[in-house]
Amino acid sequence: MIPATWAGHPAPRRPRPGRIAVMTHADDTTTAPAKTPAKDPWELPDVSGLVVGVLGGTGDQGRGLAYRLARAGQQVVIGSRNAERAQTAAAGLGLGVEGADNAECARRSDIVIVAVPWDGHAKTLESLREELAGKLVVDCVNPLGFDKQGAYALTPDEGSAAQQAAALLPDSRVTAAFHHLSAVLLQDPEVDEIDTDVMVLGEVRADTDLVQALAARIPGMRGVFAGRLRNAHQVESLVANLISVNRRYKAHAGLRLTDV
Repeated sequence: MIPATWAGHPAPRRPRPGRIAVMTHADDTTTAPAKTPAKDPWELPDVSGLVVGVLGGTGDQGRGLAYRLARAGQQVVIGSRNAERAQTAAAGLGLGVEGADNAECARRSDIVIVAVPWDGHAKTLESLREELAGKLVVDCVNPLGFDKQGAYALTPDEGSAAQQAAALLPDSRVTAAFHHLSAVLLQDPEVDEIDTDVMVLGEVRADTDLVQALAARIPGMRGVFAGRLRNAHQVESLVANLISVNRRYKAHAGLRLTDV
């Protein structure tokens, strides 16, 4: 216990929790270190020189993404279990798109978009663990079921398709994005701009910035950071609601985030 006075002087004050007490001479001038300015969230890297691979690029969603990115000037490689099928799809798109089997697609790409059907998701990624090591992987798979009442969300054991990808690819940098895009609009050459936001999730800001920048390459589209991978389930699940919207209103609905 410190007495009220010590040698006739007031007792020294204890520093408050969380603060640091600094002793200086009366004639010293101290200047607090300047804070590093917060990074502008819209300051994104240049991704125009990166090669983008699309696993499942012969399906509607994958082919649509490949077309839009190639149309924006990105170098794109379509992947499929069958190289000949991938090459045929690539030739149909033109724009310099190339086709290869999934393993070759993964090896040749800097960023790899996973657009395979949910029922083949785990098996595909397990088979490509070595080829995807060190790669930036963008999972856009939506685990859905369908019955007479329409689409409904499934919950993988890992929590989401993106979390399953992260578990299966421990040596890759896994993100999640491109879930809410209409395959019809993506593939329509008469549509010049796709008016929508892309919710991007991931653990490392440098990686999510790259994916946001990739989304922004497509006219009308904007990538917006939406949290870590633990939040991917509700983003993937929302597609079931959009399917219901589209069926009721005969539309191709997407998302726009306000006040951002």
